Amino acid sequence: MTKKINFGAGPAKLPEAVMEKAQQEFLNYNGTGISVLEMSHRSGDFTNLLNSTKKLLKDEMSIPNEFEVLFFQGGGTGQFAAIPLNLRALSKNTDSPTADYAVTGTWSNKAVEEGSKYLTTKKIFEVKKPFTGPPDESTWERNPEAAYLYYCDNETVHGIEYPTAPSTLPGVPLVADVSSNFLSRKFDFTNHGIVFGGTQKNLGAAGLTIAIVRSDLIGHEHPFTPGVFSYKEMHKNNSVYNTPSTYSIYLTKLVLEWIRDSGGVDALFERNQQKADLLYGIIDRSGGFYSNPIQKDFRSKMNVPFRIGGGNESLEAEFIRKSVERGMISLKGHRSVGGIRASIYNSVTLEEVEVLADFMKEFQQTHGSGLTTTNGIVNGVH
Repeated sequence: MTKKINFGAGPAKLPEAVMEKAQQEFLNYNGTGISVLEMSHRSGDFTNLLNSTKKLLKDEMSIPNEFEVLFFQGGGTGQFAAIPLNLRALSKNTDSPTADYAVTGTWSNKAVEEGSKYLTTKKIFEVKKPFTGPPDESTWERNPEAAYLYYCDNETVHGIEYPTAPSTLPGVPLVADVSSNFLSRKFDFTNHGIVFGGTQKNLGAAGLTIAIVRSDLIGHEHPFTPGVFSYKEMHKNNSVYNTPSTYSIYLTKLVLEWIRDSGGVDALFERNQQKADLLYGIIDRSGGFYSNPIQKDFRSKMNVPFRIGGGNESLEAEFIRKSVERGMISLKGHRSVGGIRASIYNSVTLEEVEVLADFMKEFQQTHGSGLTTTNGIVNGVH
């Protein structure tokens, strides 16, 4: 079977070197005579694997000493509940704990809806759909009594990414969801209390969620907090409160070794910038044949969504069909927004993105002549 180029949003492509190493060790991990899949989570071998994974993450992400790395199940969505349960006591309004949310897309909207079950949530600005990026910070209404200010660093569905972390009020820690741009660039932990994300996009396989929690925020959980979501219990038990997602932790270890051996986060960022510039350049020079609605300062380097022919669905379906024939998969946009979406995570090579870029140029040459424009805006096929 011909190797496919996977532009999926997650679970996403893994580095080939990681897959090959996992294949080599599948039946016999590190000379133990068994697979990690069979290994006891209480064994010394697995404890060493877990601790080395934590150390690799701390080294490659430059995590400050005052933060603890915790491994969870339940996906990033599980943390939408865990965060308010663990931090609601930090709100200065003890009678009615509150938290602020910067809602810029699908995932931050899901987070605020889930958080509202456990405390009073407030959107610090209103953004009308379609999401294109946040308004100017001068218009934000932040609450000094909030337990935290949550934001999604990269909205996978819409392709919106913060160029830098939003500012927060004194005493209100930032909570960042980095599920889809984990280790794609340097991360500044200043003013952050929690940085979390699932690993199935940039750091491994589905099943593992990493929460990087500032030490002073551990131990404030509500009495009703389940043990599997308690930062205190997970920290006390070295993330082995129950059986963790052992093989996913192993795969994350391999990915982190690959990142280290590939030049680290700085090298990844440089390649990610090249990939994103290539695709956005084609979109911006297409005369409206391709379009991306996101504010340019907030365009994601991980997820590049675009429409064709002003949102011509038949033309977009043809693009998907032809791309599959060329060996490119998972380019269909999220069901809630339609169109095309190329997810170009760390593991997607520049050469693979160049294949897509060449196809985009060829597709426009073949289909662009039948479109009309008004003031540079494509109207449709005639």
